[in-house]
Amino acid sequence: MSTNDDSESANQLRRDHDLAELLEWFQNNENLPQEIEPLLLRRFYQCMYGNVEDTKQLIEVNYALRNKHPHLFIQRDPLDADSRRTFDYADILPLPGLTPDKYKVSLYCFRDFEPSKMHHTEDTRAFFMVTDCRFITPDDAAQPEVLSVGEVQIFDMKGTTMRHISRLTISTLRAYVKFLQLAFPVRLKAIHMVNCPTYLDRIVSVVKPFISEEVFKLIRFHTSSIDTLYSFVPRQMLPEEYGGLAGPLATLRAQTQQDLADKREYLMNPNHWHVEKQEKRSGRSWKLF
Repeated sequence: MSTNDDSESANQLRRDHDLAELLEWFQNNENLPQEIEPLLLRRFYQCMYGNVEDTKQLIEVNYALRNKHPHLFIQRDPLDADSRRTFDYADILPLPGLTPDKYKVSLYCFRDFEPSKMHHTEDTRAFFMVTDCRFITPDDAAQPEVLSVGEVQIFDMKGTTMRHISRLTISTLRAYVKFLQLAFPVRLKAIHMVNCPTYLDRIVSVVKPFISEEVFKLIRFHTSSIDTLYSFVPRQMLPEEYGGLAGPLATLRAQTQQDLADKREYLMNPNHWHVEKQEKRSGRSWKLF
């Protein structure tokens, strides 16, 4: 066996040991839910570069924020009227495969430009349902064991007006940005804004106060042509409508909606998300005495 094989085998053993330790810690932690999907646990661990203690901290922050904002992260149903309204006017789509840098790419765009269709809190809840589904799904069907090492987001600003911006809910925006910055189980690598309107500076002035300088530096504004996006995201990952080879938006949309329906029970199962008050968990706590 080569040195590389020995090293890879040792890394695999260490990862398996660390993940077993993390799972036991998770199951016995009164500040966490009762269950976690193995693939999600792996994402937390990889996000923290295999550091067990840092992984524990990230996990606790994640579920603390979820339970601080249950209307965004826990009280949800991908098939209810609120969700249908979001998915009828906007697309929230994980794109197939990974970039050469092993980044996962997601696309967000309006299908209906009428501002009154926008309901920021409900739309944000839908966004997190899509990401929670994605985090328990392999990133690349051709390489199911390979996890993304970063997140790339594409926001299509076509049709965005100041009336849309006026419908933002500040508390929801704060919670969304805080979760993305502090609790996401994958590292944000880039945010691409395409089809930017001429009044982009006015939009940026509204949202910039809620975004850390570190995250703001990740934003790239594609103001002249979408062609500049291809330097960062391969065409084979992009929908046909964006000059790509990944099929039409309608097909990607149907796949995402099917995934949400298939994982509805998981998304709505409180055992995966809800942290009970300690006094209500005496059935598990008594073992400590």
